[in-house]
Amino acid sequence: MAAKKRPVTGGIDTHGKTHHAAVVDQAGRVLGDQQFTATPAGYRVLLAWLRSFGRLIKVGVEGTGTYGAGLARYLAGEGVCLVEVDRPDRKTRRSKGKSDPIDAVAAARAALSGQAAGTPKTRTGPVEAIRALRVARRGAVKARTAALNQLHGLITSAPDAVRSSLAGLPRPALITTCASLTIDDTALTDPVHATRAALRAVATRVQALDTEIALADRRLRPAVAKTAPRLSALYGVGPEVAGQLLATAGDNPDRLRSEAALAHLCGAAPIPASSGRTDRHRLNRGGDRAANNALYTIALTRMRYDPRTRDYVQRRTKQGLAKIEIMRCLKRYIVREVHAALMADFAALNTA
Repeated sequence: MAAKKRPVTGGIDTHGKTHHAAVVDQAGRVLGDQQFTATPAGYRVLLAWLRSFGRLIKVGVEGTGTYGAGLARYLAGEGVCLVEVDRPDRKTRRSKGKSDPIDAVAAARAALSGQAAGTPKTRTGPVEAIRALRVARRGAVKARTAALNQLHGLITSAPDAVRSSLAGLPRPALITTCASLTIDDTALTDPVHATRAALRAVATRVQALDTEIALADRRLRPAVAKTAPRLSALYGVGPEVAGQLLATAGDNPDRLRSEAALAHLCGAAPIPASSGRTDRHRLNRGGDRAANNALYTIALTRMRYDPRTRDYVQRRTKQGLAKIEIMRCLKRYIVREVHAALMADFAALNTA
């Protein structure tokens, strides 16, 4: 009976088809480890197995945003306190080895010690829907960029008869012209006809991707505006930037304990870089780089068009700060506004 009441901590190493779980007591001693299937039935068996060792305090899960997303949703729905665990670094793997039981035990001990303390995203609300839509849009944008690079590469090395007719055309006219090229399928051994066929194929792909991106934008704009109207109203924040900041924050705002936590999450917190008589801070190169890029976009827009920000840049430049340091300061100020807007938007969603 005493064993059933003892506090225990779980750790789970997640994979595509199976999850490996381990349990440790309050001293970090391993009580057991076992493998389970990555299915709803497997989740139920896994949780029952964890609770069979005692009073389950919390569970450290590795990969809550990938292979462990389904398991994390199930455990959260069952009232389990979850902790997001990072992969062991290379130094730890070299010194302690790598296996599913080792990783599961490491996740449990990281949760027990407090080394891992991050709250996983719930992925059950409108922000998760926006993130999914953005995945499709981002893939289309990336493919479109690759296709445009291919188009320009083909034109650069094309025979003179083809290149001269396309030189100097602006991008929209270039794509339209290439997509309407006539092809002689019986003469594709000729470099001129083969190049025209390739240009038409790539230009047609660009047009299809343009249509896909436009459709994604039509779906995303109202979703972002409805979910985060205050965030979208900030100067320099468009649908793409707002969508990225929402995806970084997640559906559960309790993850963002303060604006400082959001700054660290976005890689915008100042990092001490002092030595001897030099007292300074540097840019944080960690955190979510996509969120950091969103803050950079806001800062760049304000530096160009916002009079208040332009005055601030001039004042700080006269004080001797470099542009990169001014940008770091601006990002930190912007995080303060973003955090307040996000908290207000989430509060409105919860009361709606």
